[in-house]
Amino acid sequence: MELSCLKPAPGSVKTQKKRLGRGQGSGKGGTSTKGHKGAQCNSGYSKKVGFEGGQMPLQRRLPKFGFKNPFRVEYKAVNLDVLEAFAKKTGVTTIDVECMATAGMVARKDLVKVLGKGELTQKLDIKAHAFSKSAQQSIEALQGTVEIL
Repeated sequence: MELSCLKPAPGSVKTQKKRLGRGQGSGKGGTSTKGHKGAQCNSGYSKKVGFEGGQMPLQRRLPKFGFKNPFRVEYKAVNLDVLEAFAKKTGVTTIDVECMATAGMVARKDLVKVLGKGELTQKLDIKAHAFSKSAQQSIEALQGTVEIL
Protein backbone atom coordinates (compact mmCIF):
# COMPACT_ATOMS: atom_id res chain seq x y z
CA MET A 1 0.00 0.00 0.00
CA GLU A 2 1.24 3.48 -0.89
CA LEU A 3 0.12 6.88 0.32
CA SER A 4 -0.96 7.85 -3.21
CA CYS A 5 -3.49 4.99 -3.22
CA LEU A 6 -5.32 6.07 -0.05
CA LYS A 7 -8.94 7.17 -0.48
CA PRO A 8 -11.64 8.04 2.03
CA ALA A 9 -14.21 5.35 2.78
CA PRO A 10 -17.15 5.29 0.33
CA GLY A 11 -19.99 7.53 1.53
CA SER A 12 -17.86 9.37 4.11
CA VAL A 13 -17.18 12.44 1.96
CA LYS A 14 -20.19 14.45 0.82
CA THR A 15 -20.06 17.00 -1.98
CA GLN A 16 -21.92 20.09 -0.87
CA LYS A 17 -23.41 22.75 -3.07
CA LYS A 18 -21.54 26.07 -3.25
CA ARG A 19 -23.28 28.72 -1.10
CA LEU A 20 -22.74 31.84 -3.16
CA GLY A 21 -23.12 35.43 -2.01
CA ARG A 22 -23.14 34.71 1.72
CA GLY A 23 -20.46 37.13 2.89
CA GLN A 24 -16.75 37.75 2.34
CA GLY A 25 -15.74 35.17 4.94
CA SER A 26 -17.03 32.33 2.78
CA GLY A 27 -14.69 33.25 -0.06
CA LYS A 28 -17.63 33.27 -2.44
CA GLY A 29 -19.34 36.50 -1.38
CA GLY A 30 -19.55 39.81 -3.21
CA THR A 31 -19.53 38.88 -6.88
CA SER A 32 -20.55 35.25 -6.20
CA THR A 33 -17.67 33.86 -8.32
CA LYS A 34 -18.97 35.64 -11.45
CA GLY A 35 -16.21 38.24 -11.76
CA HIS A 36 -16.80 41.99 -12.22
CA LYS A 37 -19.46 43.39 -14.57
CA GLY A 38 -20.18 42.23 -18.12
CA ALA A 39 -22.89 40.13 -19.71
CA GLN A 40 -21.87 36.85 -18.05
CA CYS A 41 -22.36 38.16 -14.52
CA ASN A 42 -26.02 39.04 -15.11
CA SER A 43 -28.96 36.70 -14.77
CA GLY A 44 -30.56 35.62 -18.03
CA TYR A 45 -27.28 35.47 -19.94
CA SER A 46 -26.88 32.59 -22.34
CA LYS A 47 -23.99 32.30 -24.77
CA LYS A 48 -25.04 31.94 -28.41
CA VAL A 49 -24.25 28.65 -30.16
CA GLY A 50 -20.94 29.02 -31.99
CA PHE A 51 -19.92 32.16 -30.06
CA GLU A 52 -16.13 32.50 -30.13
CA GLY A 53 -15.56 35.41 -27.74
CA GLY A 54 -16.11 38.10 -30.34
CA GLN A 55 -13.87 36.48 -32.97
CA MET A 56 -15.61 36.02 -36.34
CA PRO A 57 -17.36 32.64 -35.94
CA LEU A 58 -16.46 29.67 -38.13
CA GLN A 59 -19.85 29.55 -39.86
CA ARG A 60 -19.35 33.17 -41.01
CA ARG A 61 -15.70 32.70 -42.06
CA LEU A 62 -16.53 29.89 -44.50
CA PRO A 63 -18.01 30.75 -47.93
CA LYS A 64 -21.56 29.82 -48.89
CA PHE A 65 -21.97 27.17 -51.57
CA GLY A 66 -24.44 24.67 -52.98
CA PHE A 67 -28.13 24.64 -53.72
CA LYS A 68 -31.03 22.60 -52.37
CA ASN A 69 -33.87 22.21 -54.85
CA PRO A 70 -37.15 22.52 -52.91
CA PHE A 71 -39.06 20.80 -55.74
CA ARG A 72 -36.89 17.66 -55.92
CA VAL A 73 -38.89 14.42 -55.96
CA GLU A 74 -37.11 11.56 -54.21
CA TYR A 75 -37.94 7.98 -55.14
CA LYS A 76 -37.13 4.81 -53.23
CA ALA A 77 -35.37 2.49 -55.71
CA VAL A 78 -36.42 -1.16 -55.99
CA ASN A 79 -34.61 -3.43 -58.45
CA LEU A 80 -36.14 -6.17 -60.60
CA ASP A 81 -34.10 -8.92 -58.91
CA VAL A 82 -35.66 -7.99 -55.54
CA LEU A 83 -39.17 -8.10 -57.04
CA GLU A 84 -38.37 -11.43 -58.73
CA ALA A 85 -37.23 -12.97 -55.43
CA PHE A 86 -40.33 -11.59 -53.67
CA ALA A 87 -42.65 -13.01 -56.36
CA LYS A 88 -41.00 -16.46 -56.17
CA LYS A 89 -41.17 -16.51 -52.37
CA THR A 90 -44.81 -15.43 -52.06
CA GLY A 91 -46.20 -16.68 -55.39
CA VAL A 92 -47.86 -13.37 -56.34
CA THR A 93 -47.95 -12.04 -59.91
CA THR A 94 -49.29 -8.55 -59.18
CA ILE A 95 -46.99 -6.33 -57.13
CA ASP A 96 -47.99 -2.84 -56.00
CA VAL A 97 -46.63 -0.34 -53.47
CA GLU A 98 -48.87 -1.78 -50.73
CA CYS A 99 -47.33 -5.24 -51.32
CA MET A 100 -43.80 -3.83 -51.19
CA ALA A 101 -44.60 -1.93 -47.98
CA THR A 102 -45.91 -5.04 -46.19
CA ALA A 103 -42.80 -6.95 -47.33
CA GLY A 104 -40.60 -4.20 -45.84
CA MET A 105 -38.98 -3.14 -49.13
CA VAL A 106 -40.30 0.43 -48.84
CA ALA A 107 -42.19 2.60 -46.37
CA ARG A 108 -45.91 3.23 -46.92
CA LYS A 109 -45.44 6.90 -47.86
CA ASP A 110 -42.43 6.36 -50.18
CA LEU A 111 -42.58 7.07 -53.89
CA VAL A 112 -41.28 3.91 -55.60
CA LYS A 113 -39.18 3.70 -58.75
CA VAL A 114 -38.50 0.27 -60.28
CA LEU A 115 -34.97 -0.08 -61.69
CA GLY A 116 -33.70 -2.66 -64.19
CA LYS A 117 -30.95 -4.45 -62.22
CA GLY A 118 -31.35 -8.22 -62.41
CA GLU A 119 -33.40 -10.42 -64.73
CA LEU A 120 -37.04 -11.43 -64.73
CA THR A 121 -37.99 -15.05 -65.47
CA GLN A 122 -41.76 -14.79 -64.93
CA LYS A 123 -44.58 -12.52 -65.99
CA LEU A 124 -45.28 -9.80 -63.41
CA ASP A 125 -47.81 -6.97 -63.24
CA ILE A 126 -46.13 -4.13 -61.38
CA LYS A 127 -47.65 -0.86 -60.13
CA ALA A 128 -45.25 1.89 -59.04
CA HIS A 129 -44.74 5.64 -59.27
CA ALA A 130 -41.91 5.46 -61.85
CA PHE A 131 -39.98 2.95 -63.97
CA SER A 132 -36.59 3.06 -65.66
CA LYS A 133 -36.57 2.29 -69.41
CA SER A 134 -34.63 -0.96 -68.92
CA ALA A 135 -37.03 -2.15 -66.19
CA GLN A 136 -40.06 -1.35 -68.34
CA GLN A 137 -38.58 -3.22 -71.32
CA SER A 138 -37.72 -6.27 -69.18
CA ILE A 139 -41.24 -6.45 -67.73
CA GLU A 140 -42.98 -5.98 -71.08
CA ALA A 141 -40.68 -8.52 -72.81
CA LEU A 142 -42.37 -11.24 -70.71
CA GLN A 143 -45.89 -9.86 -71.42
CA GLY A 144 -46.06 -8.27 -67.98
CA THR A 145 -47.79 -4.95 -67.40
CA VAL A 146 -46.40 -1.67 -66.10
CA GLU A 147 -48.78 0.75 -64.37
CA ILE A 148 -47.61 4.21 -63.32
CA LEU A 149 -49.46 5.49 -60.25
